Formats: sequence, C-alpha cells, structure tokens
Amino acid sequence: MVVPKSLTVCLLFSSTCYSLSRFCSKLKHLDLTSCVSITNSSLKGISEGCRNLEYLNLSWCDQITKDGIEALVRGCRGLKALLLRGCTQLEDEALKHIQNYCHELVSLNLQSCSRVTDEGVVQICRGCHRLQALCLSGCSHLTDASLTALALNCPRLQILEAARCSHLTDAGFTLLARNCHDLEKMDLEECVLITDSTLIQLSVHCPKLQALSLSHCELITDDGILHLSNSTCGHEGLRVLELDNCLLITDVALEHLESCRGLERLELYDCQQVTRAGIKRMRAQLPHVKVHAYFAPVTPPTAVGGSGQRLCRCCVIL
Repeated sequence: MVVPKSLTVCLLFSSTCYSLSRFCSKLKHLDLTSCVSITNSSLKGISEGCRNLEYLNLSWCDQITKDGIEALVRGCRGLKALLLRGCTQLEDEALKHIQNYCHELVSLNLQSCSRVTDEGVVQICRGCHRLQALCLSGCSHLTDASLTALALNCPRLQILEAARCSHLTDAGFTLLARNCHDLEKMDLEECVLITDSTLIQLSVHCPKLQALSLSHCELITDDGILHLSNSTCGHEGLRVLELDNCLLITDVALEHLESCRGLERLELYDCQQVTRAGIKRMRAQLPHVKVHAYFAPVTPPTAVGGSGQRLCRCCVIL
C-alpha cells in the first residue's frame, strides 16, 4: 500500500482524522481548508500519529480553540507552516502553545483571527525565531508592540501581511525595516496611520522588497514614492505596487516610478489626482507594466432650466 505524504481533504470528521493518524504516520502535508467539522478532538487524533507533519492548513475550521492547538503542537513539533485563517475562536493562549513547541515554524497565517492581540504575537516572535512569513491581516487589535517583537526576534522575516491593522504606525515599521533586511513582500493596506516616513525606511533598509501594498494609506504622497523609486529595491527588485485610494498620489508619482525598470503591475484605483495622460506617459517608458485604474464618467451637464436629473460621477446613462 502506498502511504501518502501529501493530502488535501474537503470533507472530514474526527473518526477520519484518527484513521489518518493510524495509517498515515509519514504524512507531511495536510490541507483541511474549510473542513467545518474539524474539532479539537480531530486535532488530537492527528497529533497522536502524524508526528512528521510539516505543513497543516486549518483555514476556516472555526470550531478549533486553544485546546485543539495545544493538542496538535504537542505531537507535531516539526511543523514548519501552519495556516489558521478564519479560526475565529483562537486567542493569545493558542499562540503561546505554538511558541512552546513549534520552534521550526517558518510560516504562520493568522488572517482574521480577530481575538489575537499583541500579547499573542509577542509570544510567537519570542519562540519562533526562524519565522519568514507572517500574516496578521484583520487582527485589528494589534499595535506597534507586535512590530517591535518581530523586529527584535525574527530577522529572517520575508513576508508580512498586516492589512487592516489600523493601529500600526511609522514608529513600528521603522524598527521593523531597520532589523528585517530580507523583507520581500509587505501588505499594508488600510494601515491608515503610516506616512512617507515608512517608505523612506523601507527604501533605505529593505533592498529585496518586491511587492508592496499601500492601498487606502491616505497619508502617502508623491515624496514617499520618490524615495521608494530611487532606492535599490526600486531600481532592481520592485515588481508590484498597489496604491488604490491613495488620494494624495498624483502624476508626479508616476514620473518617479519610471525609474523602476522591473515594475510589472501598478494598482491605481480611485487615485483621483492621477490622470490618463500621466499613465500614458509612464507606460511610454515602461511599456511592459500593467496599470489598473478607474476613471469615473464625466458628470453630464444639467439640462436647460434645471429640470433634468443630475447623475453622480460613478453613474452612466444606459
């Protein structure tokens, strides 16, 4: 009988997990995304027999609590990637268990684990020094304390996703940039407090940066893009830049980006000061770049006498 080392399952029950544990002891990769029947008991079963597990995806298995995580990590101490997106019952104590046992962990996804606070992230950082990828998007309670812990404990960090973490500031990202020089991808969408200062620090200290999302970071200006464009990462590595709803960005920023010869995709939705002409000029210098933008239809004039209906800029006449 061939024993699988990788398995993706769509419908799974606790009894099935115990069967996996009994017959698939060499299993290394297990994807249980959206298996809503998974419980703490299921994880206990996996931990008892699948001790070679390195990758486990439990995204949207929303019955799992800290007790299930504790049972899991006690048995599966070699986990290198753990995806917990949408496990909404998880709190800081679950992360403490991960810290205690998963010292080989390099990738952790906590997207939409909205009960997680700085305390849990600090615990993870102190125990998982090999961490290279961390997703905290939607963990809305986090502050610069989490960024400080990352900066001081996880120098190998390459990917940070912190979308909708609206309490993070320039101070936290400054410390992060000065200590994590291998950063390649950052999602900072809706980190509404950051300014050009964060871009200056990333430009100076993170030469490997390839993808950066600043959508809805409304304090970012053309000057921040200038620093990014003139940096080593701008000249050599930057491939994707997302600036949706950055209301202070103008065509001047596009002129700065002309020096980013490796740029492949640029997002400009609802950048109201960017024009078609500005995009056209930039694409003349960077013909390979894909630019995504939206320009609302011109508001039609009011009919003579004021009796006609006036439409908003986002409406079209069919």
